[in-house]
Amino acid sequence: MAIPSEGSTTMRVSATQAKNRFGAMCTHAKTEPVFVEKVGRIDTVILSADQFDRLNASSQSKSRKQQKKAFDQTHKAWINEQNARFEKYGLWCDDLRVW
Repeated sequence: MAIPSEGSTTMRVSATQAKNRFGAMCTHAKTEPVFVEKVGRIDTVILSADQFDRLNASSQSKSRKQQKKAFDQTHKAWINEQNARFEKYGLWCDDLRVW
């Protein structure tokens, strides 16, 4: 989501307008984000719940992928050692019997 420029058609309102017309802002936010300004600068963005969920889900999946990549790089030697041990000996509990 990019911050709109002065000439764009995206809705930009002052904080006072957003407060006075909050219901209308929520309705408009269902179609596109509403940018709320304070002292001429964008301070807040009003999003629909669907837009928020999509934004939140994409950021979580990226961070999990990044976390896995970092873990794999940090513990590469240990992972390779465990994989080699598994290939050579199999699972430690393969020969256990349930009584």
